[in-house]
Amino acid sequence: MDLVSLGETFEDIIFHDLKSWPELGREQRCSRLVRTWGGGALLTAVAAARQGRSVQVVSGLAAAAQSFLKRENIKVRNLRRGGEAHAITVGLSTTEDRAFVTYPGVNDQLEERFLAALPTLRGRHLHLALEPRDCKAWKSALDPVRARGLTISWDFGWNEELVKRPGFHQLLDTIDFLFLNENEAILYSGGRDWSRRSGTTIIKLGKNGCQAWQGGRKLEVPGLKVQAVDSTGAGDAFNGGFLAAMLDSQDLRASLQLGNRIGAASTLCAGGLEGLPRA
Repeated sequence: MDLVSLGETFEDIIFHDLKSWPELGREQRCSRLVRTWGGGALLTAVAAARQGRSVQVVSGLAAAAQSFLKRENIKVRNLRRGGEAHAITVGLSTTEDRAFVTYPGVNDQLEERFLAALPTLRGRHLHLALEPRDCKAWKSALDPVRARGLTISWDFGWNEELVKRPGFHQLLDTIDFLFLNENEAILYSGGRDWSRRSGTTIIKLGKNGCQAWQGGRKLEVPGLKVQAVDSTGAGDAFNGGFLAAMLDSQDLRASLQLGNRIGAASTLCAGGLEGLPRA
């Protein structure tokens, strides 16, 4: 297995092409609606699988999401138990920005199950897409994973409380490839210089491309000009493209370039899945 993608998944219901944000107490009609599957673990997995990598997803999945992944030739380990509700996100998307409301469902119960699953995972690379609540436990659990020869990447998403949690900065040093957007890079730095982190730190800059810090050196790759329809999931698509190239033994620049291309392609359709290209 090239890639094991572990983390949260969602059913995404996206109202897009809104001309403006709805006002409280009023109804706004929308002519474009997409129902699809999302979440960092799923989108990164599909993006990498469509570039020819062998992939497994470990998450709490709805039955229909599990069936979809199997059609994509992705191996599935479903941690959702009978009677547990899957997570749902409703998105509102204008041409300029987006907003979300999320029902977490089983995702709130998964951290202990993820930690218990780590010793049984086998592959070349482990990607994590979730917010760690117990950073010390994750640090302890990931050390044996690295000892088994797997490299590790993580995309935390945005959480203002995360940087305050005990063990967070020690956890950062466990991660070989850290994916951040521009605002997260400021939030999670805690005043640290990303050039001094031992692993590779990748900062996604949207239409402006990306930059990476590796071995004290900074590498910048410009973005691609596209007529974006919806940016939902573009960061996770970037992650999948980057990891697909990295696992194909491409160098850092080539990996960043493929990340940019896959991320940009994902914005050409509503939702995170429809625009993901195949190799």
